[in-house]
Amino acid sequence: MQVCLTLIRRELGAYFLSLTGYIIISVSLFLMGFSFFILVRNLQGANLTIPVTELFYLSLFFWIIILVSTPVMTMRLFSMEKYSGTFETLMTAPVSDFQVVVSKFIAAMIFYLIMWLPLLFYIFLLQRYIKDPIAVNLGTTGSTMLGIMLVGSLYVAVGCFTSSLTRSQVIAAMLSLAAGFALLMVGFLADHLPAQNHWVSDLVTYVSIKDHMHDFSRGVVDSRQVIFYLSTTIFFLFLTLRAVGSRRWK
Repeated sequence: MQVCLTLIRRELGAYFLSLTGYIIISVSLFLMGFSFFILVRNLQGANLTIPVTELFYLSLFFWIIILVSTPVMTMRLFSMEKYSGTFETLMTAPVSDFQVVVSKFIAAMIFYLIMWLPLLFYIFLLQRYIKDPIAVNLGTTGSTMLGIMLVGSLYVAVGCFTSSLTRSQVIAAMLSLAAGFALLMVGFLADHLPAQNHWVSDLVTYVSIKDHMHDFSRGVVDSRQVIFYLSTTIFFLFLTLRAVGSRRWK
């Protein structure tokens, strides 16, 4: 446990002692603030029938934050270690491959969640001035944050995997961005599938990140969706572990 804590502190230090970490947080904060500014401006005098979190989910900025931030924050995890030559030094230290992969993933997730903390401030600020239980309530806020965490865990795990495949941070980021975009686009296939392909439509709906996040933003938490994100996250972390361990085969 002490080894993992040390590695996590090391990775978090790399985020907060570099310009990249502050750029990610600053850009995300700007996009969140700008999105809520547009949201509030469009809602002046309107009676809300759906939660504010659902309106924020429908914003393009929400998906830009997730799709762009996770590749940027994960691209350095293994690629930079390999490029700088510190990867072999790290792996010859008294730590296991599993500890390295899990520690890097947890550090990236902590940074990811810190990046989303301003969203809570915006929501509670709206709650102070909008006395409408439908627009803002604790249940939808909690489920939305849970959805953001689960979706983020999958995207961070994908980023860890792509970073473990190459020495180039740019290639790792591009691979992660392409994979994340492809996962998101799967959700739009269900709207264009023939009506007779019920099992295909059900399968696509089951893996649809867009539909999952829509449910979370409305306050709906489905255990099947939680299991989906946990299992896919573990799957990509397993692939990362195998990629890291492949150095022994060379």
